[in-house]
Amino acid sequence: MNPLDPVEFRRNGHMVIDFLADYYQNIQNYPVKSQAKPGFLLESLPDCAPLHPESIETIINDVQRDIIPGITHWQSPNFFAYFASSGSTASFLGEMLINGFNVVGFNWESSPAATELEMIVMEWLLKLLQLPNCVLHGTTCEAFICTLHAARESILDHIGRENARKLAVYCSDQTHFSFQKSAKIVGINPKNIRQVSTSRSSNFKLSPRLLDEMIKKDIESGLVPVYLCVTVGTTSMAMVDPVGPLSDVSSAYNMWVHVDAAYAGTACICPEFRHFLNGVEGASSFSFNAHKWMLTNQSCCCLWVKDKSALTKSLSTNSEYLKNQATESGQVVDYKDWQIVLSRRFQALKLWMVLRSYGANGLREVIRKHVNLAKDFQMLVSADKRFEIIVPRYFSMVCFRVSPEVIGQCYDTEHEANEFNQKLLQSVNATGCVYMTHSIVGGVYFIRFVVGATLTEDRHVIMAWKLICDQATSMLCTPTPKCI
Repeated sequence: MNPLDPVEFRRNGHMVIDFLADYYQNIQNYPVKSQAKPGFLLESLPDCAPLHPESIETIINDVQRDIIPGITHWQSPNFFAYFASSGSTASFLGEMLINGFNVVGFNWESSPAATELEMIVMEWLLKLLQLPNCVLHGTTCEAFICTLHAARESILDHIGRENARKLAVYCSDQTHFSFQKSAKIVGINPKNIRQVSTSRSSNFKLSPRLLDEMIKKDIESGLVPVYLCVTVGTTSMAMVDPVGPLSDVSSAYNMWVHVDAAYAGTACICPEFRHFLNGVEGASSFSFNAHKWMLTNQSCCCLWVKDKSALTKSLSTNSEYLKNQATESGQVVDYKDWQIVLSRRFQALKLWMVLRSYGANGLREVIRKHVNLAKDFQMLVSADKRFEIIVPRYFSMVCFRVSPEVIGQCYDTEHEANEFNQKLLQSVNATGCVYMTHSIVGGVYFIRFVVGATLTEDRHVIMAWKLICDQATSMLCTPTPKCI
């Protein structure tokens, strides 16, 4: 047996490509959200690995029979949940090349093209976003951990490591939970992960004034402010914190400022959205996920740092078996010193293929299309007096619910209104025709409708809205004990 026989590789590869092409041709016929029950695979698959080789035909048949029913189809045109994980032909082909070459580019010498192509691709992105210098990571959580660690090490070098328990980091109550998780991983006292409250009156944006007041109180109580996370496109509502004013506040206390633009950062390659990053030059670092909205499949997080030495100083390694002339010359970049793990995939290759295959204008066209589809959906919601928009729409996400005034004909409290919208979402998702998710902010339960799947067209948005209306009509006409 030759596990990498070129003839078999070509034959099997064609079969997998044909399988995936058929999958995408028929993807909208599958229930968007998997209907599988817990333990379904445990019941259908053997309890041990096969002793003898099995054919690719048999394996692909089992994928269709056993795996497909357990997949929530993120690439479905009817997927409106979370934030999309967009994909494209160029990205998939780039991923094939990455896996085919299977290089481990931890330093320049281990694969020079992996390092230098990353530098080139990042330079292209920086010019699109008007930013200085970046590095590719896998996820936003990795970017959080690396920058938190760099900020922590930098301040402890000045105040002494015995003061580590005094370090405080800041975010809003709308910041993604992975920030708190990352802060705990790098050793921040959970009590010192400080959340600034936001309110509907300010569209749930982080207030520079409230941040400053919290920092002052913390300093008086003996804490040392070290890091602020600012969000451009919050997870629950896609709101935007004021980057410039928050950076100004933090600079007065010599804090590291990280801008998390995981979802909305891609939109900022369009001139009409770039103003959301105004003031980013005052930040210490910035990250966005190309795998969310830049037609680049998982995982591809782009991290920019103002002072790369702060990052490399805290993360660099120099074991004897990694020493080489290129590194010693100081003429190359070793990206192992910019991240947690040693191993690095050739991520730049697929991003390079995406940028070349579609160009800046092609990517902008996709973003604008999704934003316009979200605008259309928002207009449909606003035209129906039974529904209300929760917050302004900045990008391609609409936050809405059935209005409490309408529900109030049958329900008495906000709690019951929340329950009604929860049941509405569950009934819509249960059809399998679309998939949406929810959030709760300020005690209000609402539905998030996010346009971002590559295959989504007008007809999918219209179908989703009709389904929502039909389910709402059915529920509102259903007698309840308080209506009788």
